[in-house]
Amino acid sequence: MKRIGIMTTGGDCSGLNTAIQRLMRGAHLRGWRVFGIIDGTDGLCTKPVNAIELTEDMLPIENARLAGSFLHNGHSGALNFETAAREGSLQAFEQKIYKSLGELKLDALIAIGGNGSLSLAWEHRDVYRNVQLICIPKTIDMDIPLTDRTIGFDTAVEQLTRFCDQLMLTARSHHRWFVVQSMGRDCGQLALNAGVAVGATAVLIPEIKFNVDSLIKHILNAPTDYGVIVVAEGISLRGHSGRPADMISRQLTAAGIPNRTAFPEHTQRAGDTTASDRLLATAMADAALNAIENNETYVMTALQNGAVKTVSLSDFANAGESVVDPNIPDLKTSNAYVSLDDPLLDIAHNMGIYIGEIK
Repeated sequence: MKRIGIMTTGGDCSGLNTAIQRLMRGAHLRGWRVFGIIDGTDGLCTKPVNAIELTEDMLPIENARLAGSFLHNGHSGALNFETAAREGSLQAFEQKIYKSLGELKLDALIAIGGNGSLSLAWEHRDVYRNVQLICIPKTIDMDIPLTDRTIGFDTAVEQLTRFCDQLMLTARSHHRWFVVQSMGRDCGQLALNAGVAVGATAVLIPEIKFNVDSLIKHILNAPTDYGVIVVAEGISLRGHSGRPADMISRQLTAAGIPNRTAFPEHTQRAGDTTASDRLLATAMADAALNAIENNETYVMTALQNGAVKTVSLSDFANAGESVVDPNIPDLKTSNAYVSLDDPLLDIAHNMGIYIGEIK
């Protein structure tokens, strides 16, 4: 009888509980035992190890649609690769993880995480040498290479779109503009997708240069005197500091354009999981369990051309743009961004959305 562990790491998002529940169900149908590790790597560093055996009544299927993680993703004082590096105890931290995995007698570990977590898993892969390591990509940022979608992204787009939908109504009532700042870090996928969905007047993302004068001209020439401008949190404006939405808002105010800023913040990581995210989580859970049966290790589940398969973590690490992590020495994170060939950019432009200086 196989013993598998599941842990969620990094930021939370919708779809994590769906993935956990489907992994548990599929594993039980195979006659395996399933252990949930609490608070990510921090749970592997406690004495005794902070893990629980998962049963069907712990996470009933009707609760699997809820956002967040049943297993938690850590807390402010959690021990993880970043805090261990900061404290100069990285080697001891790795030894604790290795020892705890042995104490749990796991045959496989399924880590559900973002590009930082996946990059760490590959960089410190020796820690997992005695278990099969299967990774499942989740993030609202959609910045993981080699997969067409990540768990949580679709729900985040829905959350941000609904937020903007409501602002559009009050914008119309008061003849004003709302500058909405989205999450996404240095990737503009969330802002771009929600901006097109809501019919924003402009979408500013880190990947594409924009001109403030052109933005202002576009707004003044818009067919309405109200609307939404979606600004990704990763954009920069030379000579200005502060939150991106505030920087753009000040420029609009100086040009005589009435506006307000709005920050949906962590509501983008909440909300009942959409059907498409549930389907993706289910397919990725199935692929992860199949990978265990096939004796695969150091792999990531990925959606490619409509089908979920596994790809090697080494391919993941080499496929994206390598960026040095400022918090963990010698770590390079593999990042994906909005491609200039993304058809959604052309669609946005053709629909009259100012997307930056791309044409």
